Amino acid sequence: MVFTDYVFYALAAILLFAGLRVITTRNPVHAALFLVLAFFTAAGIWLLLEAEFLGIALVLVYVGAVMVLFLFVVMMLDINVDKLREGFWEYLPMAGFIGVLMVIEMAMVLGGKYFDTSDEVSKPLGYSNTAELGRVLYTDYLLPFELASVVLLVAIVAAIVLTLRDRQDSKSMNPADQVKVRRQDRVRIVSMQAEVEPPPATENPAEGTAK
Repeated sequence: MVFTDYVFYALAAILLFAGLRVITTRNPVHAALFLVLAFFTAAGIWLLLEAEFLGIALVLVYVGAVMVLFLFVVMMLDINVDKLREGFWEYLPMAGFIGVLMVIEMAMVLGGKYFDTSDEVSKPLGYSNTAELGRVLYTDYLLPFELASVVLLVAIVAAIVLTLRDRQDSKSMNPADQVKVRRQDRVRIVSMQAEVEPPPATENPAEGTAK
């Protein structure tokens, strides 16, 4: 085993620990922080596989944007953790069986093709995985890439339509109506008599002494 193998197993152990803590910790904020750790560790594994672009994109996109948004949302929401965890142990055996089955299927599919390093070819000095990724993405996988773009566009439009639908309990303003408003429609000057309060009556000290 070389040094990179030890680094890979160390990162893999940290990734497994962080993934388990994401689903087992009781604090949602701690779960989000463990997910950030999992993303950082996965980026390190990508770097070991000489896929620098994917590692940097994972850190910038997921850790720098998505996870920060998740963390702020989780901290602002009043989440009832006990209510969410009701029935967790009842579904655990079935979920564990499905998870183990998925791992076995992935190992069977990837075992013979990717775990055999006998035909491994070293990359040339000027090799760029970013350029190679772009070439493969926009040539061999152009149609799936365009389909994924259309699906994301439809999802964004649907989210905007569902969010901005007319609601009876919401108040909104029309800028066109605000521009057309006139002073006579909003302000009316009324002439009124001034009301002056009389000065308070003071007691005469001389009369008080005579009495």
